[in-house]
Amino acid sequence: MSLLLNLFFTGLIGSVLAATPAQWRSQSIYFMLTDRFARTDGSTTATCNTDDRAYCGGTWQGIIDQLDYIQGMGFTAIWITPVTGQLTGDTGDGTAYHGYWQQDIYSLNSNYGTASDLKSLASALHDRGMYLMVDVVANHLGYAGAGNTVDYSVFDPFNSNDYFHSYCEVTDYSNQTNVEDCWLGDTTVSLPDLNTESESVQNIWYSWVGSLVSNYSIDGLRIDTVKHVQKDFWSDYNKAAGVYCVGEVFDGDASYTCPYQEVMDGLLNYPMYYPLLRAFQSTSGSISDLYNMINTVKSTCSDSTLLGTFVENHDNPRFASYTDDMSLAKNAAAFTIMADGIPIIYAGQEQHYSGGSDPANREAVWLSGYSTESELYKLIAKANAIRSHAITESDTYITYKNYPVYQDGSTLAMRKGDNGTQTITILSNLGASGSQYTLSLGNTGYDVGTALTEIITCASITVDSSGNVPVPMASGEPRIVYPSSNIKGSTICA
Repeated sequence: MSLLLNLFFTGLIGSVLAATPAQWRSQSIYFMLTDRFARTDGSTTATCNTDDRAYCGGTWQGIIDQLDYIQGMGFTAIWITPVTGQLTGDTGDGTAYHGYWQQDIYSLNSNYGTASDLKSLASALHDRGMYLMVDVVANHLGYAGAGNTVDYSVFDPFNSNDYFHSYCEVTDYSNQTNVEDCWLGDTTVSLPDLNTESESVQNIWYSWVGSLVSNYSIDGLRIDTVKHVQKDFWSDYNKAAGVYCVGEVFDGDASYTCPYQEVMDGLLNYPMYYPLLRAFQSTSGSISDLYNMINTVKSTCSDSTLLGTFVENHDNPRFASYTDDMSLAKNAAAFTIMADGIPIIYAGQEQHYSGGSDPANREAVWLSGYSTESELYKLIAKANAIRSHAITESDTYITYKNYPVYQDGSTLAMRKGDNGTQTITILSNLGASGSQYTLSLGNTGYDVGTALTEIITCASITVDSSGNVPVPMASGEPRIVYPSSNIKGSTICA
């Protein structure tokens, strides 16, 4: 280990106000592509054709100007796409508006703003008690051209082929060596794969990531393409960052994905994503697969409460591209927020955006006019509010591992928390045409006679003499139950 890295680890140089994994557990994250969320000029009509794969004008200052909109949904953190200097010009596969084709790790992407603007974004968030998460890429750089034509001199600091694995394409995802050593991308834009086994590459990255976090007061990192780098690289990278790191391991197999949590604080919960999508993308979805995966992730990952839970992002089709049923979308969003882990909502999800595969799922949020009256905006705000409130009411709520207490062919109920301060979330895939009925729910942990409030409708419920909770269900909408005595004095269902 280099002396420089030792100094970062022991805190002898630099000072970072690190946000720890424990602090991140209680956050709720709003994720956006910087280029597609808000413009400095505040326009809600500026054209953004996703098929063009071009810069549309989103900036860090634009985000600052729309923090009320984000905070109005109850989010306590934002995640923005990579900030580093990118490949320039139109490549034939579009521009690097997304931020994943970096060429100069020591400069910032001027399309998003200046260093002062990025620092101002961190300050504006911190003034509101919110956190900043920044996306980073250690696996690769970006080059306009085929892998065998790369001019390495355009990269800073990795300006020689000595820093990279020899060119080969990732073709066999069952072969981990192929996954880690070969290159992503295509012949139009290749993604030169860094030799992260090299000590010189490691020292550059470990020094860089600590400086990035310190220079811009970053509270957490989302790490791209984690499975394409050997595992033993990540532990020191996470330590050098000094903040909570959540990694993207793009694989739905818990037995493959979960072991990466041994070298990184958290992971995006792809094992949960697939059964969550399948459960609610239609009225014939599998509730049992989702029920089972809740238990699988708890038992397989080292800490399910540090995973990032989501049903939409910029790499997968929007939920509403599968179905336009608003009730199903509400159930998927409610699960995201009320289950284990750190909720992640993708910008535009609250407006029921319906773009399919990349690039269609990268719409400009400003074209929605930032409506705070949309049904999903309001649902997300309510779910975030009760989650945040439950965390403040109980020291153990956020570390208590969610478990399913009921399932049938169309319904899943799950409990999080204990000692009478638990939430019970009831989800349905009956859809908007679902009938009205009362679900008698046992195994909730509430005492007979306890007065409860259903948070979505603000209906009052009392635990019956058999210890069951009579939950009024209608139109396939989700329900969240919480003790009424614990929300007195709050604005929840006031």
